[in-house]
Amino acid sequence: MTAVVFVGVVLPLLVGSVSVTQGQLPVDCSDIYNQGQTLSGLYSIYPTGESPVQVYCDMGCSGYSSQDGRWTVIQRRMDGVTNFYRPWIQYRNGFGSKDGEHWLGLETIYQMTQKKKYELRVDLEDFQGGVVHAKYSSFSIDPESDGYRLHVSGYADGGAGDALVNHDGQKFSTFDKDQDSSSENCALLYFGAFWYNNCHHANINGVYMWGAHSRYGYGVIWNQWKGFYYSLKSVTMKIRPINLKAK
Repeated sequence: MTAVVFVGVVLPLLVGSVSVTQGQLPVDCSDIYNQGQTLSGLYSIYPTGESPVQVYCDMGCSGYSSQDGRWTVIQRRMDGVTNFYRPWIQYRNGFGSKDGEHWLGLETIYQMTQKKKYELRVDLEDFQGGVVHAKYSSFSIDPESDGYRLHVSGYADGGAGDALVNHDGQKFSTFDKDQDSSSENCALLYFGAFWYNNCHHANINGVYMWGAHSRYGYGVIWNQWKGFYYSLKSVTMKIRPINLKAK
């Protein structure tokens, strides 16, 4: 690890980080891109303006131009290596490997979405090679004092269907912090953590399973695409500021 040193300030730079100057710290991957780093990979951002946070930047979706990249990945499932059945504090702070399966952290996501207006893209893949996505023109969450409540709208179809409409306006729940709208503990019932309603149409932090199965609602679920009895191979949630100017 190297560091850029200012008077009274030490700013560590992680893998793939760019040089920064005081007052110009990157908040997200679009800022990293605008500083000249156009390759996907690990970078440091500063959503609070202080401590660095390592993130994975998707600078260009496969099959899309670089202008359609600049995404900050906030969640990724791909192989089942990482356990996502975790308590509140770990979902608050984040966990996993940023270049593999991980959850960025609710507090970091909150800090980011308070500084800019963001859109959300969710990429989904099944075990038969099918690939779809869902895109939302508006995405943000409220502070921890309001349960990191979800605000998502402006769905645009990429073949996945709108599974998040059922979760808009909900607080985030884990097995040890039940904030859903159900009389049951949805996170405990479905071995996951999410903005559960009563209970879910998306359970993308559920237990990793392999395709079709017989247990209703279990697994990595996006109901509007594959239903409640199919666990997906991979899911990626990523955000970027709206109204980006072409580079």
